[in-house]
Amino acid sequence: MVLLNRLLLIAFLSAAPLLSVLAQTHEHMDMAMPKPAQPRPAAPQPTPAPKKAVPAAARPASSATPVPAADTSYHAGRQHSMEGMDMPVPTAPQPTAPMNHAGHPESMKMEGTTHDMGGMNMAHGSTMAMPGMSHALSRRLQMSRNGSGTSWHPDATPMYMWMQHRGPWMLMYHGAAFGRYTSQNVNHNNARGHANAIDGPNWGMVMAQREIGARGLLNLSLMVSLDPLTETNGGYPLLFQTGESYQGQPLIDKQHPHDLISGLTASYTHAVSEDVDVSLYVGYPGEPAIGPVAFMHRISAMPNPDAPLSHHWTDATHITFGVATLGVRYKQFKLEGSNFTGREPDEKRYDFDRPRADSWAGRLNWNPSRSLALQVSRAFIKSPEDLHPGEDVTRTTASVLHSRTWGERRYLASALVWGLNEHGDGHRGEHAVLAETNLTLGRPTFYGRYEFVQKDSEELEFYAAGSSDNLVRSVYNIHALTLGSSYRLASLGGPRGPELSVGGQLTGYFIPQSLRVGQYGATYAGPGYGKMPLSASVYLRLTAPWMKMKM
Repeated sequence: MVLLNRLLLIAFLSAAPLLSVLAQTHEHMDMAMPKPAQPRPAAPQPTPAPKKAVPAAARPASSATPVPAADTSYHAGRQHSMEGMDMPVPTAPQPTAPMNHAGHPESMKMEGTTHDMGGMNMAHGSTMAMPGMSHALSRRLQMSRNGSGTSWHPDATPMYMWMQHRGPWMLMYHGAAFGRYTSQNVNHNNARGHANAIDGPNWGMVMAQREIGARGLLNLSLMVSLDPLTETNGGYPLLFQTGESYQGQPLIDKQHPHDLISGLTASYTHAVSEDVDVSLYVGYPGEPAIGPVAFMHRISAMPNPDAPLSHHWTDATHITFGVATLGVRYKQFKLEGSNFTGREPDEKRYDFDRPRADSWAGRLNWNPSRSLALQVSRAFIKSPEDLHPGEDVTRTTASVLHSRTWGERRYLASALVWGLNEHGDGHRGEHAVLAETNLTLGRPTFYGRYEFVQKDSEELEFYAAGSSDNLVRSVYNIHALTLGSSYRLASLGGPRGPELSVGGQLTGYFIPQSLRVGQYGATYAGPGYGKMPLSASVYLRLTAPWMKMKM
């Protein structure tokens, strides 16, 4: 009972960004435009007086008032579908939907909002165009394609968020928070990496966007994390995780906390034509064009509270203090280039690190269908690690994201990601592969993650061969398999409040014999990880509500 109380306390404390949003927008719990007032009964109309005759020469040639034709050249063919549900405009005449007092159809709305979807432009043979409800970096793409930074999800990706309109602005609120008990290397009490902890990984995000003129789009975003409060300064325990440092020591078997301000960005996109966009994205901090959607924002990773072991092979740059990205979209392709700060965030999680603009990246995105998002990227990263200032990294990634939705809260989201880090010290590159999936069937969710990661002796500070006077550097192949499930318990504060789920997972590690036994170092000899280490977690999770389109 004490453990459950602690988990609840951590979950609610780490969900502060979400709960503050709820408190500030209580009047808009449905998070969108207010519902129109009910139409009043029509007042009796007076009988019109007889009109005087008008000479024929003074009458116009037609009794109908000319109406200028609407310009649909830009909006023709524009498509928006929410939660994997396309909404084609019928080409044959259809019965007229009931209209409200403003002349808008009442039969279409988005659950999770009170926006009645009125005023939508419709072009013959196209799908609905919803002004102000587009992708963050294109008026021609769907909102559901939004990823982290400038990355792309598949269009069929489900969305968890609140949304509202304030004048010309569309506001979106996202977030997730865990209250968790975790035990690492639970089956080896005296082995390396054994640790127990109660912690609360979390993040919250606000996005605001508006259309500028006939072709412009402005987007602003703020992302925060209370990790520095809900985890220790050295991060939470995670077997075989590496990257960054604390108090002059590398973080090993730990995942570092994220900065309080994890994202502060602005972007502007200009639509050259229906098929071509040009965009500029700046962030301090922000995310350069490297890798797929970061793990915190991938739907395939949403139920899993742990960062991937391949984090520093693929998406560790999602918090970068100083980044500028120029992107050009042509139809379903986008080519991007970034200039950014190579050094990873320091251990001071409440400040803004010095921008350096010393690193470069390029990425090509392609969404060949509604269900797929592909990318390849390559980056030169200048001195990413504080403890190794003279070591640069060339990072190459490729990924495939897949999403499919077939009913209310029923979807499958998966990711296959590869990353390669090549260091400037002459030794061969190290690979990482991740495959993960999230199957949600209403209330229950089943998920899994497999990772293959190559980590060397320096990364793990583990020298398994040689002696204290003759260290031999090795590369270790680590395989990790996680299986887990969660169950949605309730929506707090009403059907559109934050969703509370309970879950648990088990991870098994398959490692070489040399990592199982004791290690040798210049001044230290310590235990190994033991045979097939196991880690387990149980948690409570709060997320923004699932949103769907209702016809």
